[in-house]
Amino acid sequence: MALDKKSTVAANHGGDVNNLPLDEKREPHRDPPLQTGVYGYDVEATQERGRKMSRIGGPKTIGLADSDADSVMSVGKQKEMEAANSIKYRTCSWQKTAALLFSEYICLAIMSFPYSYSVLGLVPGLIVTIVVAALVLYTSLIVWEFCMRHPEIRDVCDLGQMLYYGWRWVWYATAVMFLLNNTFIQGLHVLIGAKYLNTMTNGSVCTVGFSAIMAVISWVCSLPRTFDTLSKLATLSAFFTFVSVLLAAVFAGIEDHPKGYNTGGPTGKLVGEPTVLVVAAAGTTFVGGMNAFLNISYTFIGQITLPSFIAEMKEPKDFPKALWAVTIAEIIVFSLVGAIVYAYTGTQYNTAPAFGSLGNELYLKVSFSFMIPTLIFLGVLYASVSARFIFFRVFEGTRHKGEHTVVGWASWAGILAITWVVAFIVAEVIPFFSDLLSLMSSLFDSFFGFIFWGTAYIRMRKADYGDGWVTKRGIRGIAGFILNVFIILIGFFMLTAGTYATVQSIIDNYKAGIVGGVFTCKSNAL
Repeated sequence: MALDKKSTVAANHGGDVNNLPLDEKREPHRDPPLQTGVYGYDVEATQERGRKMSRIGGPKTIGLADSDADSVMSVGKQKEMEAANSIKYRTCSWQKTAALLFSEYICLAIMSFPYSYSVLGLVPGLIVTIVVAALVLYTSLIVWEFCMRHPEIRDVCDLGQMLYYGWRWVWYATAVMFLLNNTFIQGLHVLIGAKYLNTMTNGSVCTVGFSAIMAVISWVCSLPRTFDTLSKLATLSAFFTFVSVLLAAVFAGIEDHPKGYNTGGPTGKLVGEPTVLVVAAAGTTFVGGMNAFLNISYTFIGQITLPSFIAEMKEPKDFPKALWAVTIAEIIVFSLVGAIVYAYTGTQYNTAPAFGSLGNELYLKVSFSFMIPTLIFLGVLYASVSARFIFFRVFEGTRHKGEHTVVGWASWAGILAITWVVAFIVAEVIPFFSDLLSLMSSLFDSFFGFIFWGTAYIRMRKADYGDGWVTKRGIRGIAGFILNVFIILIGFFMLTAGTYATVQSIIDNYKAGIVGGVFTCKSNAL
């Protein structure tokens, strides 16, 4: 009876179940929880280890048989279904996924850490770095577990709707935030690309022109259709970023003085030897401290892309290998680079990004130049995530998704072009680095870094153990519940107080004349 109803509904959507909205694909009844092995174990083996692995609801049909509820079988079925296609998506090994993660996290935003440490103080700054890294690792493992229980998930929007009881409006709200977040990141790299070109050429072209050049170059580099292809560029990007920040730290240590040394500067504060604060200075404002915290958080938080990456892995169960490798590298690189550059440039000579603190012009240009692959690639990565989100929904079930067709490639290029045009506009409307990072962090990372995943943990444990799961699991249940409620509260704090602090900072910067106007030709060189 359920199949007849599904067929009838599908007929109203062009005869293809894949074209159904998520809420109409679901069976009219709630299926009992399916205990599936997240780690690749069968149900019995998982139960012997005392760990239940239940779905939070009935299976969502994407062309897979309902009987294929086991995660390993579902992934295998997906690979089988695209085996004859010219363009295959489930092709990423965990090593290639690690390269994508490295390129996403080992990025330009590292160079905002010295600034954050100068506001928070070195010791609190390092503590915040480690705590945020640990929370992001923990919540990323929750994302992975959720995706393993529901292998049909293609991106965070599918996940969001499933997480909040299949409500359709949640899918749309998540989609808007998802696309805005990715486009803001693209805009950030358009902005910094223009800043780089201005720095190298001493402002020989209007800044709007440099931003347009950066957007066009990024659009061309966005054209590859699979993460497997992009992973090769990701490896190059991560390597050059590492070289760039390492050179910046070395140059900060060997040069005589940071930029602006003893000149007084516009505010008269650029005097004396670099001052390193162990803790935050007395009188540090809430707005300043919150922006520093948000800058650190933004650099670590990237869970929004994880469902998309996992959806293209050959063996999703291997994802934690990539995650642990990247997290360990993050803590080491972020802490060392941030602390070393801050130690040599001090509180008064610090800039964001920290390349601008280097007093030797050659040092600045050499270290900044090694960042070029990342300036392009990270924006490309987020553009690709946005484009496949739209492209897959438009062409799901058609040959244009898996074959080389004129319609498919023209549509892919057109979607990418639209995202880069919007990113260009964002870069020109919010033409400053630190506040743009903070704005993205408060608006989007609050949900995609904290709120979603605390909720996911609670829903999965309730699916596993039923009502009263908190007490059924003893101290583990109580501790897990408290931790994840705390994670949700962190997200709401970032969304409210963080957004207030960022908006106030933007207003203050415009009033102080620290940044130029919108769509300006004024050079933004370091």
